[in-house]
Amino acid sequence: MPHTRPAEPVTPEAPIADRLSSPNRRRLSGPGLRTFATIADLWGLSDDERLLVLGLPSRSTYYNWLKAVREHRDITLDVDRLTRISAVLGIHQALGVLHATEREGRVWLRTPHAAPLFGGRPPMALITSGLMDSLMSVRRFLDAARGGLYMPPADLDRDFTPYVDRDIVFS
Repeated sequence: MPHTRPAEPVTPEAPIADRLSSPNRRRLSGPGLRTFATIADLWGLSDDERLLVLGLPSRSTYYNWLKAVREHRDITLDVDRLTRISAVLGIHQALGVLHATEREGRVWLRTPHAAPLFGGRPPMALITSGLMDSLMSVRRFLDAARGGLYMPPADLDRDFTPYVDRDIVFS
């Protein structure tokens, strides 16, 4: 196998065209899709739900991608698919911050929610709607919840006593 030079790290300062370049998308596609498949398994997504989250690629295309990345062969997903995968990773990470166990996070995804965004439906209904905007809305909702908006504190935070000046020690 010929030796290839690894892609340069992508920084926030890099022009968007560089961040979306084919080499960078190729570098992210395999690990991203493998992680997506793991999270989809954890969340109990059906094949149809997985396809909806990814923007409805054909079933054969999806399985060909999975086969390739499991064999550690290169694939290059388009920007839309990588954005969708990134949203799923962000949702999963936020659930890990907001809930003490993975099970609690999965229950939250499947439980009807009173927030106006969800309209009494479970968050998973938006995630699997097939619409990028719905997927990103759940991600934004959870990011805001991590910042203290929308949701009550988690058990760990509920009993937290705020620091006072005398708790701060300068040495």
